[in-house]
Amino acid sequence: MTSLQVVDGGFSQVPIIDIKALVSGNGDRSIIASQIGQACRDCGFFYIIGHGVDEELQQRLEHLSREFFAQDLETKLKIRMALGGKAWRGYFPVGGELTSGKPDLKEGIYFGAELGADHPQVLANTPMHGANLFPPIPLFRETVLDYIAAMTDLGHKLMAGIALSLGLEASYFADRYTCDPLTLFRIFNYPPDAAPSDGTPRWGVGEHTDYGVLTILKQDNLGGLQVKSQSRWIAAPPIPGSFVCNIGDMLDRMTGGLYKSTPHRVQNQAGSHRLSFPFFFDPNFDVEVKPIELARVVNEEIGDRWDNANIHDFRGTYGDYVLSKVSKVFPELRRSVL
Repeated sequence: MTSLQVVDGGFSQVPIIDIKALVSGNGDRSIIASQIGQACRDCGFFYIIGHGVDEELQQRLEHLSREFFAQDLETKLKIRMALGGKAWRGYFPVGGELTSGKPDLKEGIYFGAELGADHPQVLANTPMHGANLFPPIPLFRETVLDYIAAMTDLGHKLMAGIALSLGLEASYFADRYTCDPLTLFRIFNYPPDAAPSDGTPRWGVGEHTDYGVLTILKQDNLGGLQVKSQSRWIAAPPIPGSFVCNIGDMLDRMTGGLYKSTPHRVQNQAGSHRLSFPFFFDPNFDVEVKPIELARVVNEEIGDRWDNANIHDFRGTYGDYVLSKVSKVFPELRRSVL
């Protein structure tokens, strides 16, 4: 693990953790767990290497994604989100997604676990469950589903490490929340930003925190991700062979603020199209999210967060929480999703 440099109560860089022993099951997991715990307490973000995810699969995913986004808008809209209905799947154009009420400077495709019409959650008409919309590009469907499977497996292993970092059994989260996780995968394209003449910064995605327990992000080689450290913003540039991980609001709630969901944002300053691939490994849609009894608790006060909310006041299932967010991200889809 790279040393975590703390400056004026904040951090100056995101640490790198080699999780090979956690993935393979060979070696001392306690060392990795300790490193994960420190990263979650100090900055809520960490890079992982030694994760074992196939490099050829990643390269194929990136190549096919560039092929999709290079198409004209009319073609991309053939798998638009409006056609996905309650499953909340498909393509949205630049400006189609909002952060804090402002359009993001990005386009993207939303995916999730591939569920057939006979799946119980689909039969129950549960939001955010169903079939994906795939473009008719050879190997696109197979590549996305293989990548989702690889990320789901990695998510289980990382959550075991997070459980150990809290002094819990490795299976704590799987036993209670993530045996059947809500898995959401996005492919985003950030076009080059022609900055307005008044110099006002525009964001590929504005300041926000993630909703669930764990995000695993694949970046291309252009950079643009920024993480908030107190009142400063720290770059989280791409590191070859790594993923960027960060914790979400529900893990913040579960740990009573000991592990904080840290605000982050994206600005594409590269002058060319930037791709990113966030995978969200979250609690089961129907499970109630409850605090963990921990010796160390740091309660979060209202006003500390970027949105002036207090997630520790939340009561209900993860589905309740995530749907409250969905209605703000895509207001025009609110009726079909909710």
